[in-house]
Amino acid sequence: MQTTTAAAPPSSCSSSAGALLPFSTTKSPPLLLGRSSLPKFGRQWSATTRRSLFLSQYSHSHPHSLPRSAATLSRSTKRDPSPFPFTASTHTSSSSSSAGTTAATAASSIPDSGGGGGAEGDERAASAPVVGTLQLGALLALWYLFNIYFNIYNKQVLKVFPYPITITTFQLAVGTVLILFMWGAKLYRRPVVSYSKLVAILPLAIIHTFGNLFTNMSLGKVAVSFTHTIKALEPFFTIVLSALFLGELPTVWVLASLVPIVGGVALASFTEASFNWIGFWSAMASNLANQSRNVLSKKVMGKKEESLDNINLFSIITIMSLFLTIPVMLLAEGIKFTPSYMHSAGLNLREIFTRSLLAGLCFHAYQQFNTYS
Repeated sequence: MQTTTAAAPPSSCSSSAGALLPFSTTKSPPLLLGRSSLPKFGRQWSATTRRSLFLSQYSHSHPHSLPRSAATLSRSTKRDPSPFPFTASTHTSSSSSSAGTTAATAASSIPDSGGGGGAEGDERAASAPVVGTLQLGALLALWYLFNIYFNIYNKQVLKVFPYPITITTFQLAVGTVLILFMWGAKLYRRPVVSYSKLVAILPLAIIHTFGNLFTNMSLGKVAVSFTHTIKALEPFFTIVLSALFLGELPTVWVLASLVPIVGGVALASFTEASFNWIGFWSAMASNLANQSRNVLSKKVMGKKEESLDNINLFSIITIMSLFLTIPVMLLAEGIKFTPSYMHSAGLNLREIFTRSLLAGLCFHAYQQFNTYS
């Protein structure tokens, strides 16, 4: 009795069959392998493979409709997905080698995204200082613009309405309305302030009130140019107060830079045609108060008010200053900002109110830009 041993199909037949029998998700697998193109042992083995492939694909869409034996055969086929089990190792190794070559080729053809991202990151890092400088320049320009218009409108009002405490109270009231609108409309985050924080901020509010009041008193007595000439001494007061309260000692070069500033202010004071001692000392007191507020706010923010940023801190100071100024206005000047008083003094109520409102808006705007920058 002669026994015929099945041999493995040729490698060419194996590769062609592997290409013609992919795993498909169609309802019935395509039987692309013809019987006449294979030898006898290939025909028997091809029929078994076709049946296994059909059961494997059918079990994906109907997992519970196959008998136990068919399901077992399908699971065994899943464990060996190669359509030619006699050459599984050869086929797998060749496929792995081909896949590795394809992956290497694809990887070599993909551009290096990391290098491009790094270059883009370097460009952004290089442009960040430029953007910051432009932003700071824009804030300084807006600060100067609103400061100029504040001085113009404020001087026009104080020239015909010489009540600086009333004007200061009105400007603080305009700022308070803007702050409440900013918080109410959620344009800026409203802070959560405790009683201990208010106690810590109260000295800053008192100094802020005196600073604005002395500025308006000086503008009412002397020319705007002379007031701001005296206010050029603010760096001098900042250095002195920082050394006293913060322990920040200036360098020799910083002290040397103060010499022309102090000398220029002294020379301008002696030659000023509209010199007035009340206006002069009011401007000096304004310098002292404003720079004391800046130094003390830095000290307070560093110790107790880490949760408050500069804008919210200034907003709270403005609201507290309003409540501090109202009783002082009532005791010192009374209620003068009324239609009856304006008509009795021969003043245009609409013009005074409009210019006072514009001065208050510009005052709060330039103070906020100064705080933000």
